[in-house]
Amino acid sequence: MISLRAMEPDDLDLLYKVENDQELWEVGATNVPYSKALLRDFIMNATGDIYTDKQVRLIVEDDFGNVVGLVDLVNFNPRHLRAEVGIVVLKNYRNQGIATEVLAKLTSYASDFLHLRQLYACIDAGNEVSLRLFKKSGFIESGTLHQWLRAKEGYHKAILMQYLCVNNC
Repeated sequence: MISLRAMEPDDLDLLYKVENDQELWEVGATNVPYSKALLRDFIMNATGDIYTDKQVRLIVEDDFGNVVGLVDLVNFNPRHLRAEVGIVVLKNYRNQGIATEVLAKLTSYASDFLHLRQLYACIDAGNEVSLRLFKKSGFIESGTLHQWLRAKEGYHKAILMQYLCVNNC
């Protein structure tokens, strides 16, 4: 069992580690290191209101209070009531069903409390683990974006995955 909570100042070291992990840069939008000062400001200035910040970052904890990952709703569009999903499960906690549980909680939260109509993710076509996760979590494949993601060896295509929120459709 996991829970989602707001960021706290104590999460600075976690954010610093995740944001500066170059292995994650290949699957995300980050390609520069972040300083602790910048991340501290991000934590301190986040309002927790998706309409103000245009994003929400939540920390994932297990039943014992261990931080096991984080999940983001970014690129929030208030007109169309949609947001992009980003998820990171820390290495020691992968392959335990945590990401599936996180997406279940996140989709409920997005639909029931944020009143979003849809969530989406752009996933590297070669990232079979993530594609299976999102499909298992109720996301549907909506299209292919050719030469969408830049990698060391060139551009990769991405698969656009969408989740249509039941309570708002």
